[in-house]
Amino acid sequence: MCSATRLLDQEFTREECYELLPEWKGLEVHITQLSGGITNKLYRIQSEKGDYTVRIYGDKTDLFINRDYEAHAIREMSKIGVSSKMIKYMPEKGVTIVEFIDDAIVLTNDHFLDKSLYPKIVDPIRKIHASGLVLEKIFDPLVEVMKMSAILKGLKADYPEFDIAGTIDRLIKLSSIINIPESGYTPCHNDLLADNFILIKEDAQHKYEFPMYIIDWEYAGMAPKYYDIADMFQEILVPRKAEIQIVEAYCDGYRFDRVLYLIDLFKPFPDIYWFLWSLIQLNISKIEFDYYNYGKVKYENAVENLKFIKKEYGVAV
Repeated sequence: MCSATRLLDQEFTREECYELLPEWKGLEVHITQLSGGITNKLYRIQSEKGDYTVRIYGDKTDLFINRDYEAHAIREMSKIGVSSKMIKYMPEKGVTIVEFIDDAIVLTNDHFLDKSLYPKIVDPIRKIHASGLVLEKIFDPLVEVMKMSAILKGLKADYPEFDIAGTIDRLIKLSSIINIPESGYTPCHNDLLADNFILIKEDAQHKYEFPMYIIDWEYAGMAPKYYDIADMFQEILVPRKAEIQIVEAYCDGYRFDRVLYLIDLFKPFPDIYWFLWSLIQLNISKIEFDYYNYGKVKYENAVENLKFIKKEYGVAV
């Protein structure tokens, strides 16, 4: 019988596929391991009955990911056409299966330098934020950072080269300056790195309702929409000019200065969140990845962003 541990530790074969999808038993199945996952193992499975992505949850990811919340987000976001559709949710096996989006390009950071793509990039983001949907998770950026810090402390992992407590104190002060109540939260993805954007190729757009889709909803929840875009910028790390052009496309003329200001003030939060996430993964993950240096860069970016908002806006924390 399939178990989360077995699926994570062993090669994913046709037999495991048949066990997850009994209706496929006896069919020819093509299995491809997908690259890019640093939290979970990902496979594309194809048969005459479908073309799906299988996500096998990473070891101990239940420390910081609620899979029920993720499944709810996938179902809700597929209703408005920004996510692929859920096929099967099997938390007892540590597996989620969704439709695979074919005939598409996975974006890279370089795509965010192409101004012609900005309308396609911001359209699904705006659609998420303006959807009126209510997701089950409340993602308060400061609370989530403090949760990650508590998890790291619980692992008895010490990293004295980083001033974690002092930096969190600075985020506490910054959060009080931003001061967005939960009543102002909207649905957000909260992990808008480049390879979570899927661009449909031009010759295949007749098969799909929209030209751009967003995948991987593990961290989705009700959050400040400015945090969502700040998180994206801290992942794609484009020049300031590109950031401004993307925010202009997102705002479409509405309160640009205020929106950019709030995005800038939120930037240290995702940096520290993913920094702490990286140190946690360093201690629990079986996936081969340089979590330490990934996190170190995030920490350094947070320090630089705190300097930037002091210089740009006079906000010193």
